[in-house]
Amino acid sequence: MLHLRLITPSARTDDVVRLIEKTVGTTHLVVLPGAARDPAGDVVLCDVAREAGDELIAGLRELDLDRTGSIAVDNIDLSLSERADKAEADAPGEGADAVLWEHLAEASHEESTLSVTYVAFITLATMIAACGVVLDNAILIVGAMAVGPEFGPLAGICTAIVRRAPRLALRSLIALLVGFAFAMLVTVGFSYFMDAVDLFSKVRLEAERPNTNFIYQPDAFSFVVAVLAGIAGTLSLTSAKSGLLVGVAISVTTVPAAANAAVAFTYNEYRQAWGSTEQLLLNLLGIVLAGTLTLLAQKWLWSSQRRHRNAV
Repeated sequence: MLHLRLITPSARTDDVVRLIEKTVGTTHLVVLPGAARDPAGDVVLCDVAREAGDELIAGLRELDLDRTGSIAVDNIDLSLSERADKAEADAPGEGADAVLWEHLAEASHEESTLSVTYVAFITLATMIAACGVVLDNAILIVGAMAVGPEFGPLAGICTAIVRRAPRLALRSLIALLVGFAFAMLVTVGFSYFMDAVDLFSKVRLEAERPNTNFIYQPDAFSFVVAVLAGIAGTLSLTSAKSGLLVGVAISVTTVPAAANAAVAFTYNEYRQAWGSTEQLLLNLLGIVLAGTLTLLAQKWLWSSQRRHRNAV
C-alpha cells in the first residue's frame, strides 16, 4: 500500500476527492479543510494499493496538483485494516509488479546526478577492482561490483529513452562518462603509486590470472549476462523488490573492466586495455538495451491492463 498526503487549493479539493473516490484500490480517505499553511489550502490523506498508485498520481497531476499544491507518497510497511485488504484485492494486478513511473523518474534523476558521493563511490570501486585484477582475487572483484554506483545512470538513460526526457538522458550520460573517466584516471595514478611501493607489478598483471582473465576477454556470454542483469536491475527498480539490486550489481563487469583497462594502460599492456574496454562497452550496451526494452514491455503491459479494465 501507498500513503498519499496531498495539499490542495480549496477550489480543487472536491475534484481531488472525487478522483480518489472513483479510483479503484483507494481507502482511508481523510479531508482536513484549511489545515495547510504553505501553500495554503486543504490537506487530503488517503491510502491506495500500489498497483493503482500510478493511475491516481497521473490523475492528480492532470489536476495540476503538483504545481498548485503538493503530492507526497510514502510506502506503508504495515497496514492492519480490512478496508486496506479489500482495496488491494479490488485493484487489478499485483503490487509487486506495479510500476510507479513518477517514482522511477525521481529515483533515476537522483541516482544519475554527478555528485561528489557518486564520483567517490565509483572511484573507490575501481581502485578496489584494480587490486582484485592484480592479485587475481575474485572476492575483491565482487566487492568492487557491489560498491559501484554505475547502475543509477544506466537506469536513468533507459528511463529517459522510454519517457522521452532528453535532459535526464544528458544528465545520466554525463554522470556515466565523467564518473568512469575520473575513476580510471585516478586508478592510473593509484597503480603508479602501488607499483612504486612494490605492491603492483607488470608480472602479476601479465600472469595467467584464472580467476579474473575473463575481464579482458569479452565474448558472447558477456553480452548475455549484461542483458539478463539489465532486465533484473530494471525490474528491481520498478517493483517492490528493490533489495535485489545488489545482486544485479555483482553480475556485470563494468567497474572491473574499467579498472583492468586503467592498470593495463599503466604498464603499456594495450591488448588487455583494449579487451577490457570492449568488455566495458559491451556490458553498458547490454544493460541499456535490456533496461529500455523491459520498461517498454512494462509500460505496454500496464497500458493494456488499464484499457481492458476501462472497457469492462
